[in-house]
Amino acid sequence: MTTLSRLLSAALICTLFSQAALAQNPAGITRTESEFVTEYLTPSRIIRVEGPVSHADNLLVPYVGQVSTTEPRTTLFLSENGQTASILLDFGKEIQGGIQIVRAISGSKKAARFRLCLGESVSEALSDVNAPGSSATNDHSVRDFEVSVPWLGSAEFGNSGFRFARIDLLDKDVKIPVVAIRAISRYRDIPYLGSFRCDDDRLNRIWQTAAYTVHLNMQDYLWDGIKRDRLVWMGDMHPEVMTVNTVFGNHDVVRKSLDYVRDATPATRWMNGICSYSLWWIILQNHLYRWYGDMDYLKAQQTYLSQLLHTVLQNLEGNREAYGNGRFVDWPSNDKPAVIHAGLQALSVWALEAGSEMAGWLNDKELKKQCDQAARQLRTYVPDAVGNNQAASLLAIQGMLDAETASQIILKNGPEKFTSFMGYYFLEALAKGGHYSEAMDLIAAYWGRMLELGATTFWEDFNYADARNAGRIDEIVPEGKFDIHADGGAYCYVGLRHSFCHGWASGPAAWMSRHVLGIEPVGIGFRKVRIQPHLGRLQWAEGTFPTPHGVIRVSHRRKADGSVVTQVDLPAGIKRVR
Repeated sequence: MTTLSRLLSAALICTLFSQAALAQNPAGITRTESEFVTEYLTPSRIIRVEGPVSHADNLLVPYVGQVSTTEPRTTLFLSENGQTASILLDFGKEIQGGIQIVRAISGSKKAARFRLCLGESVSEALSDVNAPGSSATNDHSVRDFEVSVPWLGSAEFGNSGFRFARIDLLDKDVKIPVVAIRAISRYRDIPYLGSFRCDDDRLNRIWQTAAYTVHLNMQDYLWDGIKRDRLVWMGDMHPEVMTVNTVFGNHDVVRKSLDYVRDATPATRWMNGICSYSLWWIILQNHLYRWYGDMDYLKAQQTYLSQLLHTVLQNLEGNREAYGNGRFVDWPSNDKPAVIHAGLQALSVWALEAGSEMAGWLNDKELKKQCDQAARQLRTYVPDAVGNNQAASLLAIQGMLDAETASQIILKNGPEKFTSFMGYYFLEALAKGGHYSEAMDLIAAYWGRMLELGATTFWEDFNYADARNAGRIDEIVPEGKFDIHADGGAYCYVGLRHSFCHGWASGPAAWMSRHVLGIEPVGIGFRKVRIQPHLGRLQWAEGTFPTPHGVIRVSHRRKADGSVVTQVDLPAGIKRVR
């Protein structure tokens, strides 16, 4: 069984415990203090050995966790005659954590010096941050560094996102017997309450990989990336939160992260220095209340929310957005002012209408009136989508552009114009246009191509055209092949700085559960649900979906005549509506 297959199986097993977990905690809320676990991983394979290393295969034998004076199996690292021992290991899947090195007894008691280089790809693990012109960095997390390992003992190093590790012996004229080199994985031990299965295994793998990508980023806060950026970025959080709600239910890390950015940003300034990110914060607050109905939490946001909405209102000119700074939608449109303008116009309508609803729920009639008036006025002006996926999708989601027109723009551009972040909104626009089969084909093409290249988590960005002649990320790139990590990327993620585990790339999980399984909350607090599956080209789909009242279970099967038979198991407290 492959590593990814084991991952999929483990997550499906977690789903079996969903009902028991929710019975103890109906809202699905879990706590930060007791969730984190540490798992030690034996290397799944040795990719390369250089220099005098003997019995390297011993590193593939699981370590018992205790070093002794009579170790039966060791790997000997030697440094002699100018040769240096080096080994490159694969731990089978992307993790967040570090490396443990265990050293056996030897003649010299002097601490042994090694260099560790962690990588999300083989190319990154083989890189050197100090090499002239190298795109490798230690930004956010140190992943290329020197360590000392004690005689007859063990030591643990590092805190980054990686799958591969290169270990070089630095000392000269020494023989160092090593008992074990293991990866240290730190993650939240939480059940996958949501699940998705259909007759297309490629889509199943994509759903699970998207869920795992966000799972790794659910650290002390909801991070953007586990190597880079290990930060709370509000725009990135929107697709992440959609996936967290779909897979893990109502988790405290979402509120903790929203509150962190709120408390770090005066309401007169933009979150993360980006105007659209403050708009995303407003949109997320509305979403959380609709989903979970937590009035106490919404009331705790009231003062800041009101001030922030007034800041938004002050940045409008007539029927147009007029944000003076922090103008950003997504990196590929960063140099396209018309696309940014169209995106910000749509996001402003979305945020103001979300703000109006929240003002109504909070009984602030004046603020509700101001937001309503501004949103209506903004709707009287629709910028040109200029044939761009980002502009077209955001305008269509807000009903400011015909969904079929937007769909044709997206379908014409195809996967080569997709991005990991905005791709989620392209899919949402396609759903509004009724193009479910086409959306699934694009998911299979774009996110599925990352899997074909060896991904076990989804990337900060992916230029589909680069994949035509690309080598796999889990191999040394052959001569004549494009190195999609070292030679790819753009903007702030050039080359090896590029994050290969980025939470904003998880959109397909939320989209497939919402549109293929067809599960949509109606009203406040998920007390009502609409279930309208869209199988498209699929013959069947089934899965689970966490709610504040328990897990919904659905199964859809297409009959010979093309009709779909649906079976639904609803927890108490939820009513199905048409």
